[in-house]
This record gives sequence, C-alpha cells and structure tokens, in this order.
Amino acid sequence: MERSCEGGGSRPEGSSFFKIPALLSIPMPWPWRRKTRRTLARIAIEGPIGGATRTRVLRALEDVGRRECPALLLRIDSPGGTVGDSQEIHAAVLRLREKGCRVVASFGNIAASGGVYLGVAAERIVANPGTITGSIGVILRGNDLSRLLERLGVRFETVKSGLYKDILSPDRALTEAERGLLQELIDSSYGQFVAAVAQGRGLEEEAVRRFADGRVFSGAQARELGLVDELGDEERARRLAAELAGLDAEKVRPVTFGKAPGRLASLLPGRSLLGTLADTLRLELAWSGQPLWLHRP
Repeated sequence: MERSCEGGGSRPEGSSFFKIPALLSIPMPWPWRRKTRRTLARIAIEGPIGGATRTRVLRALEDVGRRECPALLLRIDSPGGTVGDSQEIHAAVLRLREKGCRVVASFGNIAASGGVYLGVAAERIVANPGTITGSIGVILRGNDLSRLLERLGVRFETVKSGLYKDILSPDRALTEAERGLLQELIDSSYGQFVAAVAQGRGLEEEAVRRFADGRVFSGAQARELGLVDELGDEERARRLAAELAGLDAEKVRPVTFGKAPGRLASLLPGRSLLGTLADTLRLELAWSGQPLWLHRP
C-alpha cells in the first residue's frame, strides 16, 4: 500500500520520510566575511595616474569596502596625472574612511602632485626621508608646431562655432585672450588642489600656498611642512595602519587588492628604459592640452 506524499507523489508504506527544515532563509555569517574583517588591505598606485589606474583603483576600493576590511595601506609611487582621475580616487578613499576603514598612505620613491592629492585623503601619511614629493600645482602644455608645419608645406583649414573652439591648436601660437582663459582654468584647478591639501592635512590654505608653487621637496622636508605625519618605510606604514584598526601588528600581513596587470615588455631586456620612453610619448600625445596634477621634470 502506498500513501500519498506532498506534491502529488507517493511513497511506499513504512518507508522513512524526512522534511528538511527551511534554513536557507536564515541569514548565515560567511567565514570569509569574518576573516576579511581582520584583514589589512593594500592597494598600490604606481606610475602616472590616468583612466586605467582610476578604473583599477576604484574597483579595488569598492572591494575593500564590500569586504569590510578595517584598514587600508595605500602605497603611492606616482608623479601624479590627470585632474579628474585623481579627484575620483581621492573621493573614493574619503568614502571608504566614512565607513570606518582606517587608511594610511605610504609614499615610495616619488609621490608628487596628483600623488600628493591622493595621499592627503588618508588619515595618516608615512614617507621615506628621501621620497620626492610636493610639486603641488597644475600644468597645461600644448604644442606650437606652426613653424614645422610651414616648412613641411602643411596648413590647417579650420571651421569653428566659437572664437575659442580651437584653443591650443598645434598650427598656431596662443593669443593673449586665449592665454588669459587658460590661466583662469589653471587657477581654478590650483585652488581645488590647495583646498584639498589644507583640509586633508589640517592646515590653513595660506600656509599651503607658501610651499604649493610647484617645488619638490624630500620626505624629511615634507614632514617639517606638515605634509606628512612621520618618516618611515612601507613596513612602518603597515604597522601604523594595523595599530589604528586594532589589529595585531606583529602578525597581520597586507592583502593586495587590484593588482596591476603585467606587461609583456617586462620580459624584455632594457624594459625600464623602454617603459619610460613609451610612457613619456604616450603622455605627451594623450595629455597634451589637459590640465595636469603631474610632476614633469
């Protein structure tokens, strides 16, 4: 004899029949979440700051926030880059801090211009005594190729909707009116930079302007100016981040988020020189005519 089962099926009489309790609707704490709440995250920002760096770092910051890591070590080894990309990363770091994450920036060989802008979003900054930093300011460069084009017999024909639409065109020099407009643009961007440094470092804007004239200085000099909190290497920054978050500084090791993709050129001899030349050419072509928070020796 068979008895009817729920759902219209049947089972033999005397057979065992168990109902599974509906436990799936009960929220369960996942082990990885408990673990990452004790994780010291690390994000490295190396080289010029542009669109690719922004995309990678923003994703990494979102991942750190989603996993609720209590501390972040922000390693910066960059001469700076584009204004908008730097501002977006800066804003994302501040949002992460609002969630309770303790952020410590570590300045490497160079953390200048836009690199400084990212650093001042952190709660604390640690720099090597010999770190090249500073270069707080804005630069915009165009190329006047008119004499070269004339020798080559090349002439541009331009149709435009407004007087300034072809400003910084490479086939002619700037007019005085155009130079004035661009200076106003630079001054506006510079004011934003100074304000962010003053707010992040707890300084008066006038005090920042006294050394924010594009000059570079060492990490030791930056400490005297109030731009960094203490001198030390990345290990010191790691320990400080752990201490601020209440982690065991002796045991905790950073977990890197958002690793930069490797390059095929890194397998070639002389890759450092090739990479430098390629980056320089790329920046000149891609960033010509853009306001930059970039240290350009």
